[in-house]
Amino acid sequence: MQRISLALCLAFLTVLFCQAQVAPLKFNKNGEFKIVQFTDIHFKYGNPASDIALKRINEVLDAEHPDLVVFTGDVVYAAPADTAMRTVLSCASSRKIPFVVTFGNHDNEQGKTRAELYDIIRTLPYNIQPDRGAVESPDYVLTVKSSDGKKDASVLYCLDSHSYSKLPDVKGYDWLTFDQVNWYRQQSAAFTAQNGGKPLPALAFFHIPLPEYNEAASDENAILYGTRMEKACAAAINTGMFAAMKEAGDVMGTFVGHDHDNDYSVMWKGIVLAYGRFTGGNTEYNHLSNGARVIVLKEGERTFTSWIRLKGGELKDKTVYPDSYVKDDWRKRPLVTE
Repeated sequence: MQRISLALCLAFLTVLFCQAQVAPLKFNKNGEFKIVQFTDIHFKYGNPASDIALKRINEVLDAEHPDLVVFTGDVVYAAPADTAMRTVLSCASSRKIPFVVTFGNHDNEQGKTRAELYDIIRTLPYNIQPDRGAVESPDYVLTVKSSDGKKDASVLYCLDSHSYSKLPDVKGYDWLTFDQVNWYRQQSAAFTAQNGGKPLPALAFFHIPLPEYNEAASDENAILYGTRMEKACAAAINTGMFAAMKEAGDVMGTFVGHDHDNDYSVMWKGIVLAYGRFTGGNTEYNHLSNGARVIVLKEGERTFTSWIRLKGGELKDKTVYPDSYVKDDWRKRPLVTE
């Protein structure tokens, strides 16, 4: 019993030590903060088909040198899930890059629960997720400090979009709950009040797309960049997270995964709905070469720049929010005289 208690204490101290070494997230001296999003790695430890996923992750990190890495779900796809998870996340951890994970619908199907995986993730150096307490997989907020470190300058919401519908008469994927919507509203309101009533520029990361992704992508007036090869596999029930974000006025864009043949971003009612780029190897369906999405926030401004990075340094679909998604007024263009 004493040995078990000692082991638990050592594990707890290891987590505290690892997280204590990570400096607060903040904008650099140029007023920029860079995020790399990896998604749907579907990693199978020991399977050669997964080698290309690790190769691409390492290539992207060496090229981009991000301030934060966000893995938006379906990281592991076979047992042993703990070894697989550590192998993937060590790409960021070994480079001393802060990172977080939001779970997908497949992560907890490989012999480990969400709670067990969450605790494993927390043991890796440079992971900055909070302690989960009694919650299996909590939602949490990351703040990005101003370049002088004196105040919160941006907010990153990280949400668990769950797995599958639990209602027998509703098929398909799960949805963000009313409790999660209320949690977001409370967090957003608190940050807005702290900022003198002005919403802080914010982004949100989770795995399964909102129903609005389909609504936006099918609207001929919406501006869309990137590849859309499949319908968004969103939840069948809409609990209003998009409406909450629109009303709160802080979220500029949401970033998801789940659908391997999509990497687009589309403006919908002032919020960009974006996919990451499929990062995995040939362990699941895919028709796009693997890569990552890169997002760069600008301090003190409601804007971000984003692009997709692929093999060999290829970049595609670079956009700037909101300018790239706004149609100009043709009547205000100068007359062409030649």
